[in-house]
Amino acid sequence: MTRSTNARIAGATFLVYIAVGLLGLRLWSRATAGVEVVDQLAGLAQHATDARFAILLTLVGNLSALVLAVTLYAITKEQDADLAMIGLTCRVAEGICGMDFSRTLGLLWLATATDAAGLDAGARAALGAYFFKLEGSFNASATFFAIGSTLFSWLLLRGRMVPAGLAWLGVLASVLLVVCLPLQLAGLLRGPVTQYIWMPMLLFEVPLGLWLIVKGVAPSTARVAQRA
Repeated sequence: MTRSTNARIAGATFLVYIAVGLLGLRLWSRATAGVEVVDQLAGLAQHATDARFAILLTLVGNLSALVLAVTLYAITKEQDADLAMIGLTCRVAEGICGMDFSRTLGLLWLATATDAAGLDAGARAALGAYFFKLEGSFNASATFFAIGSTLFSWLLLRGRMVPAGLAWLGVLASVLLVVCLPLQLAGLLRGPVTQYIWMPMLLFEVPLGLWLIVKGVAPSTARVAQRA
């Protein structure tokens, strides 16, 4: 495929990734609303269909990460093939790590399966609390995402392939996540700030997706230098 085609596929995939991610998060949050674990499990039993749709949307998001790995590599490899390959590897690792559904499927089993009904209240609460706190796979996947995003944003900036301001926003938003996500994984960063750190990335990826669809990418500075 040409660079223009890869750019437009990447742009559309960015928007799909964001849309399915936000919708999946919304459905899962609605299905597991509640303060106590017993209330969350009861809500999950009532909204099991929403939870299953959220799992399917997560799968679409993970597949989108793999598409972005390939298309962004194709766009940026002429600027620096080694960095682009590391970025591709990180985005592939993101997609693969994100396919660990043990937490969500475990909660669905606990809330809806007949063979889980025999557990006493204490065991259900303990297992539910464990599954709800089992966020390691998401944070690991998100960390790979942040590293890959940093590298690809830097290559887009260095190659002057998209507007400099937009590329700088991508670099800064990605670096913020590279710093904060390991702290969250280690339990050193908690609370609402763990949601707010994603806002700069949202402000970067939506305009980038639209730009890539409409404008594509400019020739990289490395390609221009080779032609000269």
